Amino acid sequence: MIKHFKKKLALIFVSLGLIIGLTGCTWPGLSGTGSNTIKIGSQNTTEEQVMANMIEQMIQHYSNYKTTIVNNLGSGNVSFEAQKREDTDLTAIRFIGTDYQTILKLNGETNPDKIDKIVKDDFKNKYHMTYFPSYGFADTYQFMVRQDYAKQNNLNQVSDMKRVAANMRVGIDQIWANRQGDGYSAFKNMYGFSFGKVYPMQIGLVYDALATKKMDAILGYSTDGRIASYNLKLLKDDKNFFPPYTASVVVNDAALKKFPKLQGILERLNGKVSLKVIQKLNYQVDNNLLEPEVVARNFLVKHNYFEGDK
Repeated sequence: MIKHFKKKLALIFVSLGLIIGLTGCTWPGLSGTGSNTIKIGSQNTTEEQVMANMIEQMIQHYSNYKTTIVNNLGSGNVSFEAQKREDTDLTAIRFIGTDYQTILKLNGETNPDKIDKIVKDDFKNKYHMTYFPSYGFADTYQFMVRQDYAKQNNLNQVSDMKRVAANMRVGIDQIWANRQGDGYSAFKNMYGFSFGKVYPMQIGLVYDALATKKMDAILGYSTDGRIASYNLKLLKDDKNFFPPYTASVVVNDAALKKFPKLQGILERLNGKVSLKVIQKLNYQVDNNLLEPEVVARNFLVKHNYFEGDK
C-alpha cells in the first residue's frame, strides 16, 4: 500500500515538473528580455531573417531601445498568434495576400487595392495592429520555366501553358498542393487545365530540379535569388489568380505607443527594398552563405541607414 502510494506521489511530482517546465517555456530570444525590450518576430525564411536584422539594426542606430529577435516562428499563423499574445511586438514581414486568406479567412476578392484596405482595416480594428506600407517587394507564388523551354513552347503567361500542360512535369511547393483559396485545386478551376505530372517538394529543391531539366516548370517564390542566377523566365499570372503578397512590417499598436520613436524608424524602410534588391539579399545568404545579420548591415551601411528619409 505504501509502495503504491509512493509510486502515485512520484507520478504527481513528475507531472507537476512537466507542467512547470511547459508553462515556463518561451520562444527562442525571449529568455532574459525585459518589458522595455522590443521583441521582433521572424519566421525562418531567408528574407524574414534579413528584414528582422535590418529592423533591429535600424532601431539600434536611431534609438536607445533594447531589442531581441524571436526567431524561427514556423508559419504566418504562428507568428500572428505570438504577436497577438504580445510575445512579440512586431512581425518583420507579413504578406497582405496570406493574411487575407489564412488569418482573416476571406476569399473571392481579386482587386489588390480592395484586399489591401480590407486587411489593413481588419488588423487595426480587430487586432489593434498597424500594417505599415510595403517595403517595396511582394513575395508571390510564380510559375517559372527555363528560357529555352519558354522559347520552344512560346510561353509568356500562365494561360499559355494550357497548350502543353498535359505533358508537363511541374514541381510545386508542398504547402501549395493542398492549400485552400489559392492552392492547386482552385488554380485548376480558374485556369481550366491541370498538369500531366505534379511533384510536391521542398521549395528549396524546385529551382535545381528545373535548372537540371528534371522539371519543365516550377511554382516558386518571386523573391528567390536563384531566379536570376539560373536566368529563369517568370510567367505572368494573367488571370490574377494569386492575391497580392506585398510585404510589410506589422506592429502592435501598444508597442507603437510604448516606444514612440519606433514608428518613425520603421517608416524609413517604406519602399526601400525592391523585388530585385530582396532577390540579391536572399542570394547573398543562400548562395554566398553570409549571415543575415551581415547582409542586413552591409545594405544599411551602403544606404547610410536611410539618413534624411524621415
